[in-house]
Amino acid sequence: MNRHGKVFELLKHFEAMGIPSIDCIVYHRGKCVFRHLAGFSDEAKRKPTDGSELYNLYSCSKLITCTAALQLVETGDLQLDAPVGDYLPEFRRLTKRVGERIEPVRNTMTVRHLFTMTAGLTYAVDTDNLKRGRAETDGEMPTREAMKYLAQDPLAFEPGEGWRYSLCHDVLAAIVEVVSRQRFGEYVEKHIFAPLGMKRSTFLLPDERLPEIAAQYSWREEERKFVPIGPRITPYKLGRAYESGGAGCVSTVEEYITFLENLRSGEALLRRDTVAMMSSPQIPPEFTTAAKTVPLRQFMIEGYSYGLGVRCPKPGVDKPDFGWGGAAGSYLAILPEAEATIFYAQHVRNSPNRTLRIQLPTALVEDLRS
Repeated sequence: MNRHGKVFELLKHFEAMGIPSIDCIVYHRGKCVFRHLAGFSDEAKRKPTDGSELYNLYSCSKLITCTAALQLVETGDLQLDAPVGDYLPEFRRLTKRVGERIEPVRNTMTVRHLFTMTAGLTYAVDTDNLKRGRAETDGEMPTREAMKYLAQDPLAFEPGEGWRYSLCHDVLAAIVEVVSRQRFGEYVEKHIFAPLGMKRSTFLLPDERLPEIAAQYSWREEERKFVPIGPRITPYKLGRAYESGGAGCVSTVEEYITFLENLRSGEALLRRDTVAMMSSPQIPPEFTTAAKTVPLRQFMIEGYSYGLGVRCPKPGVDKPDFGWGGAAGSYLAILPEAEATIFYAQHVRNSPNRTLRIQLPTALVEDLRS
């Protein structure tokens, strides 16, 4: 692959924007064909990025969580269209907010609604109920326990009647715990990380390993500068013992691309027909343009729909990939037809290049053709 192609040009542009650390890797037909590292992994800018860094993946965690849950769907232990309340009883009697009123929910929230972000949940992580949960669990807030408090918050809309980016995949992680009878992180370690040799990846990083994480920043547009914000995942880690299925994974670029490559080409994690289902549109077309809650277009690229936890091409639209991105800038794309995967990592919340990452898949296709 041409080191001076479109992907390289885009990454050099990110460097010119001042992104503190960059790591991008491309696999094609099972082999690493491109790797680009730039910047520094520490705030003092003394340690050049070398590929050993851990990154908070934030929403790139979602693909791992959905993979774990789909493994249980394959074994028949989890049903896509079963009520969430069958696994988490506190979700059997839900309420929704209608203007200033709180009303009972009519529709049954299903597991499929969680996968597809159509459950009516929000990303409010500091509600009175969740604050009470943190207090009553002495700051621990284990994943399964947290659901008892989350379920008391009113939904934004009836399950199945809108799309909203939310804590859906955190709830999915709790269901994995219930079905597998293991802590979510233990299940992922046994069924995903260990089989693939992902020895440094985790959903519950011990404090002593925080120095392994690349320096993390927030971009302040008004001041035009990157401000260090420490190594921890914020604000989605609800407690010390909380394993966020939607935002809690910590990994390296090399380990995460191993995970992506297996989804693309192997069957150690999921059957190929399951991956095909995951990466096919699972929501009504109108949700991508005018959902009555938070329009999907605010999170989605033109021409894409949403599958079981990933963006995916709309029917009849020539888009090369499926995948997602994370709040600190990480970005994943699996390109089935091109037999390629790309993973890009950085560590900047509210990053100035967050709208440019979407160019990586098409840039990669051009490079592979040249």
